[in-house]
Amino acid sequence: MTATAAPAAPPAHLYSPRLRAMTVGSVALVSLLAFEALAVGTAMPTVARSLDGLTLYALAFGGPFASGVVAMVVSGIWCDARGPRAPMWHGVAWFVAGLVVAGAAPTMGLLVVGRVVQGFGSGLLSVALYVIVGQAYPEELRRRVFAAFAAAWVVPSLVGPALAGLIVEHLGWRWVFLAVPAVAVPAVLLIQPGLRALGAEVPVRPPAGALARIGWACGAGASAALLHHGGQQRGVLGGALVAVALAGLLVCAPRLLPAGFLRAGRGLPTVIGLRGLASAAFAGAEVVIPLMLSRERGFSPTAAGLVLTVGALSWSVGSWLQGRIAAPRSAATLPRTGLGCIALGTATVASAVLPGVPVAVTVLGWAVAGLGMGLLYPSLSVLTLELSAPGEQGRNSSALQLGDSLAAATVLALTGAVLAAGPAPGPASYAATLAVAAGCGLLGVLLAARVVVRPATA
Repeated sequence: MTATAAPAAPPAHLYSPRLRAMTVGSVALVSLLAFEALAVGTAMPTVARSLDGLTLYALAFGGPFASGVVAMVVSGIWCDARGPRAPMWHGVAWFVAGLVVAGAAPTMGLLVVGRVVQGFGSGLLSVALYVIVGQAYPEELRRRVFAAFAAAWVVPSLVGPALAGLIVEHLGWRWVFLAVPAVAVPAVLLIQPGLRALGAEVPVRPPAGALARIGWACGAGASAALLHHGGQQRGVLGGALVAVALAGLLVCAPRLLPAGFLRAGRGLPTVIGLRGLASAAFAGAEVVIPLMLSRERGFSPTAAGLVLTVGALSWSVGSWLQGRIAAPRSAATLPRTGLGCIALGTATVASAVLPGVPVAVTVLGWAVAGLGMGLLYPSLSVLTLELSAPGEQGRNSSALQLGDSLAAATVLALTGAVLAAGPAPGPASYAATLAVAAGCGLLGVLLAARVVVRPATA
């Protein structure tokens, strides 16, 4: 009598019984981070008027950005030394505490404090979520997890500003901050059983130089906040602040990124560099498009916003596609394709500075750029985990997100300086900023092959 073969295990799925709660909780947390990031921009003008805090308006955005930079580095070190569970819980605690402080703040100064605390929690959470993906999900599901994370930004980007506006008008601006904790805590509770199933991490001492990295992160965060503030100023003062901030970033940021980052070393340095180039290209174009359409083509704010919505939807489509197509033979294929779409899309958008070019061309170009971001972002996240040893997932996930954030902040500040350079923005300034965005995408296409590490020769 022959023995019968054991039935094959069912294929892993994001919503299989073992992973369902963790997937739902993780995606919910990403959605909350996205909603809060987008909704605050809608509510903040009302907040500043209500609390008579216009002088602190820029700091209410730059402060949480700076604290988030520091938190990303702290979270990376912490995850590698102790596992992602503690950074996850602390991230939620800081995030919720900051929201409560901001929502209950009687003065603008205290609201800024709440925003800084909230930003620190967001930074802890964002890195911990990446490490959780690396530890809890099999390799074949990671592209789909990161696609789900990308999709978790789409709904907030579509309805977040409008929903925040309704909340401000009918309930008051404080509820933009105070409503989120009611969902954040249940979301992290869904993740907790999956974290316990991973088993306890064997604690290790933080690597040599961990405190120095945190110090450099503080310098980078302060420089990024100054860059954010300087980019909103006009005249000599704005230019001086941007120059000082850029100098600070040039000193601090390379010490937080992998060796070889500036020369596009093969493997991880190029992966992180491509993420920064893509983020810079997309952010630089995104801030110009509504201004260009409203001033040159007479679009209303709503109509210009709908063009950006097209990009958000196509980003989601690209993420969905990359999660379901067969893994390409070369790791460079998806990054190269995504960056090619970004370069082509932003160059197409730039053609709208010519009066004879139909607006539909701008919409199509932005859809192509969004599709490229969707193909690119999850694939680079997966490559980061694949190129990371188990004890380096936190550090490298932190570097990936730091490169992303700092590149976007730099380009946004420089774009603001270009647009403010003349008496009023015009076709020449729009074309210049969009050409830089397209150039970032094209440079990424040329460097994409370097994500592949050459095998060692015998």
